[in-house]
Amino acid sequence: MLVRRLARPLLASIFVYGGIGSLRDAKGHAKAASGLVDKAITPVKDSIPEQVPTDAETLVKVDGAVKIGAGVLLALGKCPRVAALLLSGSVIPTTLSAHAFWEIEDPEQREAQRIQFLKNLGLLGGLLIAAVDTEGRPSMAYRTRHGAHRVAEQTQQAVDSARATASRTID
Repeated sequence: MLVRRLARPLLASIFVYGGIGSLRDAKGHAKAASGLVDKAITPVKDSIPEQVPTDAETLVKVDGAVKIGAGVLLALGKCPRVAALLLSGSVIPTTLSAHAFWEIEDPEQREAQRIQFLKNLGLLGGLLIAAVDTEGRPSMAYRTRHGAHRVAEQTQQAVDSARATASRTID
């Protein structure tokens, strides 16, 4: 549908742009993210494997790469539901670390960050819609329920047929 071909690239563009910005200035973004990263990792640090990065700069780079990769996939309409879910998972920590308006004292800066926070919530809403968009095809849940119902009907028909055969044999 034409709307999807237009809407997906429009939605994806901010993530691709933001991902490029994260990779270009990983140190600056890591400074903003370090508080949230520390809060999230400290309680579970002992259970995280050594191979998993826990420093803010590496996590910012991973986040930037995810935004670019998933954004391009969403824009091209390739695995759009998965791409939208990946971007949803990416936008949440970004929003919490970069737009924590409740921590800002200056009223003007607080309002600017509140607007950015709400913008990101709107983007998250768009991503969630994209993540559940089946493009008019029945969802997996519907197909599963419908298939289970069909199997139940066929099983009942087989049982009825076996009973009928058995009662004719007995007579």
